[in-house]
Amino acid sequence: MTQHILIADDEPNIVISLEYLMQREGYAVSVARDGEEALAVILRDRPALVLLDAMMPKMSGFEVCQALRANDAAHGTLILMLTAKGRDTDVAKGLGSGADAYMTKPFSTRELVHKVREMLDGGA
Repeated sequence: MTQHILIADDEPNIVISLEYLMQREGYAVSVARDGEEALAVILRDRPALVLLDAMMPKMSGFEVCQALRANDAAHGTLILMLTAKGRDTDVAKGLGSGADAYMTKPFSTRELVHKVREMLDGGA
């Protein structure tokens, strides 16, 4: 069965490249362009993994993360936070809000694919 990934980012160029990359790797992909939409799609579709931007309109990635972790229905959803916010305090905030992993932009596509595979195969 094909695993489902949600890309939640408001930057069109990043969405396009991530969508292409994840589809090329064989994943089913959906997209959300703001935090509220991301939360709604996650609760409706139950993706295996969310690539979540920290800085989005309507709800930040940190807020989405906290809302998901407080919702038992989204218990099994993995969250990989992708963000330009790379200070130690930002990483701690992301992981503290419930993200399973954190990568800073810009990132290597090879590293991202490896991390996604690792998380979905249970090695996160």
